[in-house]
Amino acid sequence: MQRILSQAWIAVVMIFGFVSHAAWSKSEEQPISVLTSIKPLQLITQELTKGVADTQVLLANNTSPHDYALKPSDVRKLKSVDLFIWVGPGLESFLEGVLEGNNNTLQLDLSEKIDKIVYDQHDEHGHEDHDHEHEAHDDGHHHHGNYNPHLWLGPVQAQQMAKVISDKLSVIDPEHSEQYAQNYAEFIQHLNTTIAQVKQEIAPVKNNGYYVFHDAYSYYEDYFGLNHLGAFTVSPDRRPGAKSLIAIRNALQTNQVYCVFAEPQFTPAVIDSVTRGTSVNHGILDPLATDYEVKPGAYFQYLQDLGTSFSQCLTR
Repeated sequence: MQRILSQAWIAVVMIFGFVSHAAWSKSEEQPISVLTSIKPLQLITQELTKGVADTQVLLANNTSPHDYALKPSDVRKLKSVDLFIWVGPGLESFLEGVLEGNNNTLQLDLSEKIDKIVYDQHDEHGHEDHDHEHEAHDDGHHHHGNYNPHLWLGPVQAQQMAKVISDKLSVIDPEHSEQYAQNYAEFIQHLNTTIAQVKQEIAPVKNNGYYVFHDAYSYYEDYFGLNHLGAFTVSPDRRPGAKSLIAIRNALQTNQVYCVFAEPQFTPAVIDSVTRGTSVNHGILDPLATDYEVKPGAYFQYLQDLGTSFSQCLTR
């Protein structure tokens, strides 16, 4: 009887050990969960987590971070992921305060390794004069609203962000640090190829003037040397002023404006009213990469397509 009980106990221990090992193995194989605030950041991050994990995004397509309102389900999601990546309160102001105390976040605008365009002053047309300034003393609040937060639109900033994100992934998931490093190297290689293609495509039209809906594209414009004449509004949550609209309307009467760009997230009624009766070209620029499927190469295709949009609309 004692022998039977002993054998039964050994069997129980073996079964328990097998189940425990299976559960532990599953836990070890569980990929990290990564969430980004907006689609462009997801496209960049997905390049860096390739072969390790798939990323998710907080804001749905056709949703603007400028006027988004968090839902309770969003808050639960923010707290449950291993890593949440966002730009900062200059873009996603709806997240300010909500993330306090969370230790699973990466706020990109706090990084000293990412160059930002800092606004100096406002001119009467609602478009900032700006210069490049490296933020060496970020405190998370002093530049709230006074820098251009559309970092993903700049090739230089994209490379810098990719490095910051890759380093963070390696810290929280050191088991895959070599994969993250390899993915970052491939990111840089693909980015350089894309830059060369965009430069070639834009070269014939880079001196042709245009207006954009809101002042989001400075990183891209400055890098490729485009002739940006102004914006209808500094931020899409601010209505264009009467002086700005009159100044743009007068400019459209000259031969210097080749194109006016709208954005898919916002109704172009104000653009239509100002351009009515003129021969200026109409184009679309999407700062949020709305229609792009999250797959390898999507971010680089997005940068390339922006160049094509400029090239086509700035050609007469």
